[in-house]
Order: sequence, then structure tokens, then C-alpha cells
Amino acid sequence: MICFLNPFTGLAGDMLLGALLDAGASLDAVRRAVALTGLTGWRLDAERVRSGALTATRVLIDVEDDAGERPAAELIAMAARAGLPVADAALTAIAEAEGALHGVPAADVHLHELGGHDTLIDIVGCAAALRDLGVTRVHCAPLPLGSGTVRTRHGVLPVPAPATLALLKGALVRGGAAGEAVTPTGAALLHAAGTVYGPVPEMELRATGYGAGTRELPDRPNVTVAMLGRPTAGPDHQVVLSTNLDDVTGEVLGHVIERALAAGAADAWTTPAVMKKGRPAHVLHVLAPAELTGALQDLVLRETGSLGLRRSVVEKVALPRHFATVRLYGQDVRMKHGPWGVKPEHDDLARLAQVTGKPLRELAREAFDAL
Repeated sequence: MICFLNPFTGLAGDMLLGALLDAGASLDAVRRAVALTGLTGWRLDAERVRSGALTATRVLIDVEDDAGERPAAELIAMAARAGLPVADAALTAIAEAEGALHGVPAADVHLHELGGHDTLIDIVGCAAALRDLGVTRVHCAPLPLGSGTVRTRHGVLPVPAPATLALLKGALVRGGAAGEAVTPTGAALLHAAGTVYGPVPEMELRATGYGAGTRELPDRPNVTVAMLGRPTAGPDHQVVLSTNLDDVTGEVLGHVIERALAAGAADAWTTPAVMKKGRPAHVLHVLAPAELTGALQDLVLRETGSLGLRRSVVEKVALPRHFATVRLYGQDVRMKHGPWGVKPEHDDLARLAQVTGKPLRELAREAFDAL
């Protein structure tokens, strides 16, 4: 399922959660996911409200503990219990952004405004709602950034907040009315979901939801719109993660490629390169569905120690293919058939070569003869 977001007046975590619930996500499924975090003293409800000329869903969070501060590591550990990669990636991104802004390691970041119940409930709730709806790709129209100032524990800061800007790197943005239009929580969720920015993708529209914000605007409804649709036969948009590496061994590169493929990457490979000062290097590339971009980005950076990477959206064109099986020496060998040819699966041949002791190239010829 594709989710296209129209941040009509902006995007916050509660507005996104309201829009997903309005589009059909189960409130009970969201509550169960939040309960798995071990968070206590909270109640989550949703109500239908009128925002301007529209009816929308507003999320209601009632907490007994009004403490608004927590170490980022504590929130990340709590979210991990829910088993939602988008939530893990969103909170990790917040910690890294705050750490970079304040000059401390991400593991030591203490969250002030973002450390309360609301942040954890919004992030885990949105991740659970996306999973409940079967969303595999998130697209978004350009984001209105807002303007003005906001008062925080660090004093008066410009709008958009510095953490929001850090989390929106690579996003399409536009000007907006005065006030905070996009919150750090909303920006972190878009980042973690591997959001693709641009026009509505080609899809069969299935449902629409409206999530209401808390502010009342004089001339328009304060809502985020979520549209759900089934992908059509158009091109498959995926994301390529690329990073230059001149201090990583071949063994580590092979390990990262294996880990990325096991985590759901569509493909992973390296290309040789020469970097500045004539240093030999490799460029690691990981091709991934948009919904896995956040988790795979974290994997690449963690395993390689790289200080950054590039993300680019590509159109993947896949030709139709099917498998047939031939029998060789008592073992099944899968044969992949495409429009222009056929080839045996390497893993099946390698396993058969180990069992029989025959050369791999000889077994490949025998597989073709057995068709």
C-alpha cells in the first residue's frame, strides 16, 4: 500500500497519527504497540472534530506523568520493545540530530521538549498505524516550513526549529504561514519512513484520512491529509544509498552487503573508486524499497563507520520472470526464466557442486540440457 501525505497546513506526529486513524488504521492496534514499550500512566483516544470546513480525526493523549524530559537512549530502548523499525529509526534520528546540534554524542542526548509521553506515543503510534494499514511506501508533497520563533529550554529559537531542519535534509520544502508548521517528531517520522517527495504517485486510491492539529486557523482547516492507494503497473520507485569508503576492508564490505540483503535490500554492490589524494576506495551502493531506507541507512553507517551517505530516488524497471525446476543428481535446481533467456540459480548449483564434487560450469550445462 502507498501512503501519500498532503501536509496542507503542516505536519506533526499527532496530525499524522490522526490522519492514519481516519484512513482506517486500528486504534486498538496502535494502543497495543504503545503498551509494548512499557510506558505507564497514559491513555490514547481519538475523536471526530471539525477543523474549518472539514471533519477530521484528532488524537487525544492523556498522561498521569507530565514529565517532559528523558534521555534519548531511554526512549529508543522503550520503542525497541514494540518491534517497529520506523519507530526505532525515527527516535534514533532525533537523538543524532540533537546530538549534532548541541555537540554531544547521540547516546548522551537528553531530550527536553521531545522527551515526554507524547513523543513516544506519536512515533510508536504512527509506526504501528503504517504497519496496520500495510503501507510499504510513503510519498509526500512539499512541506510548508512556517516562520517566526519558538520558545524552548534552550531559549528562543527560529522556526523551523534547528532539529526539524536537520531531519528534513533532502526533503522538498516551501514557505508557509507564521508559526511552527512541521515539528521535529513529524520530520523524524518522514525521515524514518524513507519518504519520497514530489507529486502524487500513480496508484489506485482506496482511502483518505484527515488528521487535525490543535491550532485553530482563521481561514483554513488545520489538517494533514493521508491518501492510501494500491500501486499500479507504473515504475517502482526505490532509493539508492551510496557512501565512499577508503578505510574499510573487503571482509567488512562483504559483511555489510550480506547484512543489507538479509535486511530486505533489493540489491547491494560496490564499485572501485579513486578519492582525493589518490586514495583507492570503494563506493558501497544499497538499493532499497523506500520503507526500508531508514533501517538500512542506519545499518550501513553503523557497520562501516562512515560519516555520511547519499540518498537518491530511482525508478526500478523489473521485467516479468518465473521459475521452473529441473532435477539433477537427486537435487532440485531452480531455473529463472525471463523474456530474453534462462539461467540456473547459482546457490542451487553451488550446493549441488558441493554434494557431487562436479565443476559448477559443468553442472550449469547439464541444467540447461535437462530443460
